[in-house]
Amino acid sequence: MKTRMLGREGFPVSEIGLGCWQLGGDFGPLTDETALAILQAAVDSGITFWDTANVYGNGRSERLIGQFLRGLATPIRVATKFGRGDVYPDGYSLDAMRRAVDQSREHLGVERIDLLQLHCVPIAQLQRGEIFDWLRMIRDEGMIEHFGASVESDEQALLCLRQPGLLSLQLIFNVLRQKPMIEVLPQAHQQGVGIIVRLPLASGLLAGKFTAESKFSETDHRHFNRDGQCFNVGETFAGLPLAVGAKLVDQLRSRIHEPMSLAELSQRWLLDQEGVSTVITGATTPAQVRENARASDLPPLAVETHEQLTDFYWNEVHEKIRGVY
Repeated sequence: MKTRMLGREGFPVSEIGLGCWQLGGDFGPLTDETALAILQAAVDSGITFWDTANVYGNGRSERLIGQFLRGLATPIRVATKFGRGDVYPDGYSLDAMRRAVDQSREHLGVERIDLLQLHCVPIAQLQRGEIFDWLRMIRDEGMIEHFGASVESDEQALLCLRQPGLLSLQLIFNVLRQKPMIEVLPQAHQQGVGIIVRLPLASGLLAGKFTAESKFSETDHRHFNRDGQCFNVGETFAGLPLAVGAKLVDQLRSRIHEPMSLAELSQRWLLDQEGVSTVITGATTPAQVRENARASDLPPLAVETHEQLTDFYWNEVHEKIRGVY
C-alpha cells in the first residue's frame, strides 16, 4: 500500500482508506464480528486511514473502531465528523461541538482526534464562518489535531477553501461524478488542501454488480434515499436513479478495456487525479477490503482511457445527475 500526504500540513495516509459508514449498520445489518474482521482486513492490507462519523449507527461505528484500536500496535489515523444528528440544521454552537467531540474521543479512546470534519452542514453555516472559528479554537486547545470539511457541492467546497487552517475537503467524486475536477481540485491542490474522496464506487454502482431490479435492506440508504428523501441525493448512487446508473455502468464496461475490474479501474482513476490524497472506499466484507486495497498497486491508467472516461462523463452522464452538485 502506497501512502500520500493529507494536505501540505497534514500526515501520511494510505492511498486507499476505509470508509466506515457501513460499520454503523446503515447499509443493512452488520454483526460486530464482521465489523471487527473488516477492520482487521484493513490493517492487514496496509490501510492506515479510516473515516467515520459520530452519527454512523448513533456512535456504533466510532465505538467499534475504538474497541478494535485498543492495544493495536499499528498506527492508524482516524477521521470523524460533527454536524449532523441533533444539531442539524440550526442547532450549531461551540458548546454543541465540544460535547460531540468529547463523546467521539470517548468512543474512539483517544485524547485528541486526528481529523475532525464538518459533516455536510448547511451552506448558511459555512457562509457565516463562525463554525470555523470554533474548529480553530478546539484545535488550539488540543481536542483535535486538524480540521476539514465534508461537503455536498462545489459551492460549499469553495467556501471552505477560504478558511485558514483547513487541512482537507471530503468530496463525492467518482467516474460518474467528475465536476469537482474543473475548479475545486485545482484550487485545493494550489492551497495545499488534501482531497479525501468518498463514495468512489457510487454506492456500489461502479462495482458493476447492480441492475435496475436490485433490492436493498430497508435500513440501507440505497433503499430509503434513492431519490433524496432523507438527505442529499448525491450520497446515493452519485445522484443517478438506479436504473439509469446501472445502464450507464453497462455502457462503460463495454467501452473501456483495461486489465482490471471495474471497481479497480474506478479507484485507480481517482488516484491518478492530481490533488487526491486518499480514496475512502467502504466495504461490508473483509474480502472487499482486500480487493479495494489492490488499486494502490495498479499502474496509472492509459492517457487514452482517461480521455474516454472524461468524454463518457460529459456526453452521457453529467446531465442525468440530480441534486446539489
